[in-house]
Amino acid sequence: MIHHSFAFYGFSFFGLMLLRYFILAGGIYWLLRRGSKAANTNPTEATINEDIKLSMLSSVIFSLGAASIMVAYDSGITRLYLDIYQYPLWYLALSYLLVIVLQDTYFYFLHRLFHHPALFAWLHRGHHRSIDPTPWTSFAFDLLESVAHLLFLVGVVFTLPLHFVTMIAVLMTMTIWSVMNHLGRHWLPTNFPHHWCGKWFIGPAHHSMHHHQYRYHYGLYFTFWDRQLGTESPKYDQELMDSMP
Repeated sequence: MIHHSFAFYGFSFFGLMLLRYFILAGGIYWLLRRGSKAANTNPTEATINEDIKLSMLSSVIFSLGAASIMVAYDSGITRLYLDIYQYPLWYLALSYLLVIVLQDTYFYFLHRLFHHPALFAWLHRGHHRSIDPTPWTSFAFDLLESVAHLLFLVGVVFTLPLHFVTMIAVLMTMTIWSVMNHLGRHWLPTNFPHHWCGKWFIGPAHHSMHHHQYRYHYGLYFTFWDRQLGTESPKYDQELMDSMP
């Protein structure tokens, strides 16, 4: 693998992250805006502009973190690996699932911490400017919140042996899931966000309720911690049942 400078990695990752954000978030937003379902929940231009500004800031933080990881990898001090046969092939799937579960747990407790009255204004208020979230909101984090999320990714590459394919799969999952969670409950067919899998996985309905009621729904991928620790809205199960065919 060819080694590059920190600056090369940083600028490259920043460009890729911005491209990903505008294509994925912007493309999905444009498609949804074409539907009549969006008519009653149009966000203001100012709100979208704030989301984009914060997302660009997040891209800077994450690109610096990614560049640091790559420089560390080049120096041989991470646990990332390229040889797919260095570990059994089944370990690719196992390590992916392990990172997803660990990330969901980290995110849940960190997210609850962000909502503490003493910390909210410093760490999480920017993300909640969008009461009715859109795909543009998916990557809109305050500076310190971006750093906190980055720390998980940095920590995991120094702790667990991870193939680059596994790491890319985790990042893709995180990106797609975040966009999906911010689609908004009113932007899709009524039964979509309330499908039976909504009992186990975080989706647009689950996270939209969080943007309206801060004290509920802190998970990233799974509803497990919300259910176990009493932070799932008591109305959520009833909404699911009412929407089932």
